[in-house]
Amino acid sequence: MIVVATSDFEVYHGVVNELRDRGVQFTTREPESPLPEATELLITGSEDEWSDDLGIDIVRADAVESRAAVERALAVLRGSGRTIVGIDPGDRPGIAVFSGEMIVAAFHVPLTDVAETVATEIEGAVDPLVRIGDGARLKGTRIIDELPDVPIELVDETGTTPSLGTGARGMGDVLAAANIAQITGDPIHSREVEPTPGELQAIKQRSREQSNGDRTIDKALARRVALGELSIEQALERHRD
Repeated sequence: MIVVATSDFEVYHGVVNELRDRGVQFTTREPESPLPEATELLITGSEDEWSDDLGIDIVRADAVESRAAVERALAVLRGSGRTIVGIDPGDRPGIAVFSGEMIVAAFHVPLTDVAETVATEIEGAVDPLVRIGDGARLKGTRIIDELPDVPIELVDETGTTPSLGTGARGMGDVLAAANIAQITGDPIHSREVEPTPGELQAIKQRSREQSNGDRTIDKALARRVALGELSIEQALERHRD
């Protein structure tokens, strides 16, 4: 049983709300009250005074990291487990976060939010690992370049996107990310890819459509867009100048 006992009002509400959102069973106690006999783990504030000789696991939380504290608590109760993040790259990448064999978080975010999302999820993890699919080469390369300092594996994502039934629309990227997280890949620190002529042509076409047929960016600007150095809007602005 998880027990939450702290005199810190913000820590208490942050942890309790996080536990409720996850459907985790827990109970609460006043800091000076005896703990139930069935207590397996105590979540308390960083300033609360509890003896380390209670014979149970204690997780200390700050108001700004209640989510991370709950993650640590659940990892302890599961017998711990490495934090592995799977990413299915694309315009809106799917992200799945594992602690051991259990998914503890999932996201479907814009490409620009991936690095920040991953950094938040691995904060405090002892030995995190990121596994990213090898599809969507240009977008995947951009993600790799923007990720925080963390071990990365490039995974063959063939067959990782499942068949989706009725009502599961939009879940394919997240489920693919979960599958990618469970496949051992090749360690990688960076990835250099050169846009294909077809990719450059597609970007030039997008620039023409986005400018309502007014102009088409050149190959050099299209390459910079492909590599994530410029957005279509920025490339069009430079072309106008």
